[in-house]
Parts: sequence; C-alpha cells; structure tokens
Amino acid sequence: MLFGCRGKPATNKHRLNKELSNYATRLRELIRQHELFAGEQPWHGQFDELAIELFALQFTNNPAYRKLCEARQLTLQTVQHWKQIPAVPTSAFKELELTSIPAEDYTSVFYSSGTTEQKPSRHFHCPESLAIYEASLWQWFQIRFDHKVEFLFLTPNAKQAPHSSLVHMFDTVRQKFGLPESAFLADLGADGSWVLDFESILKRLELACLLGKPVELLGTAFSFVHLVDCLTEQNRSFQLPEGSRVMETGGYKNRSRSMPKTELHGLITDRLGVPRENILCEYGMSELSSQAYDSEVYLPSAIRHPRVFRFPPWARVQIISPETGKEVADGETGLIRIFDLANVFSVAAIQAEDLGVRRGDGFELIGRAQLAEPRGCSLMTA
Repeated sequence: MLFGCRGKPATNKHRLNKELSNYATRLRELIRQHELFAGEQPWHGQFDELAIELFALQFTNNPAYRKLCEARQLTLQTVQHWKQIPAVPTSAFKELELTSIPAEDYTSVFYSSGTTEQKPSRHFHCPESLAIYEASLWQWFQIRFDHKVEFLFLTPNAKQAPHSSLVHMFDTVRQKFGLPESAFLADLGADGSWVLDFESILKRLELACLLGKPVELLGTAFSFVHLVDCLTEQNRSFQLPEGSRVMETGGYKNRSRSMPKTELHGLITDRLGVPRENILCEYGMSELSSQAYDSEVYLPSAIRHPRVFRFPPWARVQIISPETGKEVADGETGLIRIFDLANVFSVAAIQAEDLGVRRGDGFELIGRAQLAEPRGCSLMTA
C-alpha cells in the first residue's frame, strides 16, 4: 500500500500531487541547467511538451481551473499546443482558490497589492512551490546584477510584509547573495502602506559615495518618486559610484501623480547619478512565479528603441487582441498573456490586465487596460 508523507494511506489526490512534485523537481533541474548553458539549449523544442504535460496535471489536480477549462470546452482531448492552453484572468484569483495544494499544506500566500478597497488576488504556496518560485526568480535575476555589490531594498522586510511576492523576491536575493550590509529601507505604515526611511537611505548613499563602492537600489517606481522628491526638496543629489544600478517595478494608479518612465529615469539619473543604461525595469505579479526584465538600446544616432521586456525561457508571452482573442502581429498592441511553467502548483496560463506591444519574443509595456482595477506593488507605497 502506498503511504502519504504523514503516514496515512495515500489517496489518488496524493499520487497526483506526487506527480506535480516530480514535475517541479525536473523543472528546477532545467532551470539550473540554464545557468550552466547560459542560453536556450535545455529548452529548445521542450517548452510545448512541458507546457502540455503541466496543463494535464493542473487540469486534473486543480478543481477550480478544471471547471473554468470545461466551461470553455477546452480539455485534455482538445488542447494540443501551449498556445491553446486556457488562460485565467488575474481577477479570478480574487474569488477562486486556483491551486493544486491542499489547504492544510498552505505555508504562504502572496496577495496582489492594490488599494485597500480592492479584494486582492491570492497565490497559495507550500515549501515545494516556493522552491520553484525562488529557483525561477534567482536564475533570471543573477545574470543581471553583481553579487559583490551592496543591495538597498526600498521596501519593508519579509517579516513586516509576509504576503508580498516582491518582498519575498528581494529577501531571496538578499539571502542568495549573502551580503550582510544589504538592507531593507522602508517600514510598514499604520494603514499598511510602505514608508521610506529617508534618513537611513541618505546615510547609505552618502557612505557609498564616500567609500566609492557601487550599490544596487531596488524598489517600486513610486518609491523612487518619493526618493527623488525628497532629494529635490532638500536640494540634494548624489553621484553614486560607477557600477551602481537601479531596478524599478510597478505603476502609479490611484496613489498620486503618475510619471512617464522616461521622466522618472531622468530624475533618477539627475539625483542619484545612475546613468539610464544602468536603470533596469522589472515586470512581475503575485500570480506568477517568473519575472520579465527589460533592455533598452542606445544608438549613436540618438534614436531610442523602446524598452522590451523578456521572460526567462521557461515562460512565454503572447499579446492578445481584446476584440478577437487572437495573437496580434508584431508591433501591434493587445493584452499581455503569460505562460509560466514555474507556476507548477497553481495555473501556468495567466491573462493579465496590462497592455503591451508585441516586439518579437518580448513586449513593450504600455500600462493598465482601461476599466482594469489599479494594482501593483507600487500601490503599497505611501
């Protein structure tokens, strides 16, 4: 007789969960190989096969997802390619428990960050799902940042914000890089907002300049707005040491004034001395386990190409026409749809409420679709 991990006879559900665990183990190994090969080699020709296998596991083990699929008449018999896998709108995560993890095994839950009036999306986790989440974020992050540099996170720490996927990501980075001088430089306000510790931030920046040691500043876009506003009010600016970098993520909706990305990055350059080419943008959400980063090409002719976001090779993105439901042509605008294999224990196919322009295998981020609720980690910033 088969036995589950707690010594009880294993039910069919436990056997199916074991299949998901085996899939997660194989996927983590492929992600690890990505570091070794530094390219697409382990994924060449495998993504579709892995996606269809995962769809079958999620269809079988995730009751809420199965009902959504059956309502669209999309089943194991009709889905033959990863682009046919039914995508779940992020709004469904507010109402349904879209997970294959038994409720008694939940150890963490990430909430989407919006205004206090909104009901948040929920992404449930257990140790195994967090392991694949951390493997995914780490491999795609580490190739962009210097592990010998001090990290300054413009967020509260994980103890203060245990339900923030962004804070969990930053805490994972801190632990992986293992730099004792790295620090979280915001607190949790009485209303749940994130309040920057300006005094500590300025001291850290002063010390970096004094010692000539580069730093990495990571936070929401609105955190950087507050920081550059503080520096402007005090008529202060820094020339951070060469090699310093900034990573910003999130938007502005329903919090305060919004700011075009080019304007924000210009202020970061003016007040922190970080050149535009050292400012990186991240695209992620609580419902996903992988993140996209952008790149921007500067040409001698001063023609600036758009910032193009790309997910790791274990995720794919489509830009979907809201009118037809079909993928748009290159250069056209539509809704962003992500297929994230690292979402092993929830749903791999996610329909976001963000608009993007298709740019080859990546996308240019436009912003929130009209009538979509404001969301994003930046809304947590006071």
